[in-house]
Amino acid sequence: MQNYKLTLCYDGTRYRGWQKQGNTAQTVQGKLETLLSRALEQPIEIAGSGRTDAGVHARRQVCSFRAETDKSCAELMALLREYLPEDIGALSLEKAPERFHARLSAVRKTYVYRVWNSDAPCVFERKYVYVEPRPLDLDAMRRAAADLCGRHEFSAFSTGKKTGRAATRTVESVAIERCGEEVRFTFTGDGFLYNMVRILTGTLLEVGLGDRRPDDMAAILASHSRARAGFTAPAQGLFLWDVTY
Repeated sequence: MQNYKLTLCYDGTRYRGWQKQGNTAQTVQGKLETLLSRALEQPIEIAGSGRTDAGVHARRQVCSFRAETDKSCAELMALLREYLPEDIGALSLEKAPERFHARLSAVRKTYVYRVWNSDAPCVFERKYVYVEPRPLDLDAMRRAAADLCGRHEFSAFSTGKKTGRAATRTVESVAIERCGEEVRFTFTGDGFLYNMVRILTGTLLEVGLGDRRPDDMAAILASHSRARAGFTAPAQGLFLWDVTY
């Protein structure tokens, strides 16, 4: 039984997220498992590096699976590229060490959130950005983001039920930069809780709009209360950007 490492990209617009679900076939994991199970004539279970939510995209998602097959990696790649839907792309496939696991072996993840910060129409990128036409104070958001870096319990920035050590993560950096009409947030850390990046983004946007002070972040973290943090930014602006092993 060979272990494989598969790297993908996908447009999450029409999917109910990464994780397969019993009530829908519209998940990325479900599409992959169905295709590989049929092609290899054996049950295939795929582990992803992270579970992207419904509508969230991936520039680089890594997954792993085990299979007994005589097909080469090149043959499997050709099969994936022929039969996967056009909004899921197979980037690379290689044999992996026996103990490699896409989620458990990951040491760092980077997410990018894209905000169209203009009142000009955003016709061609509208599925991949959140539109906020009001002026944003980037310096204020950067000061707030600095207090979010480090190792903290992030339960206030999650809609999940984890608390204490289970909700503790290390955020290595939060970069906020303007690229023309777009403001881009880049979050890098050892892991992120359910909806964490979207809530961090929503909270920082409220700072940028003047609805919160930059020095509010420490109190929100200490509260461990979701009600103290900002809104959950919509899914379409979020990308799983990179995974490091």
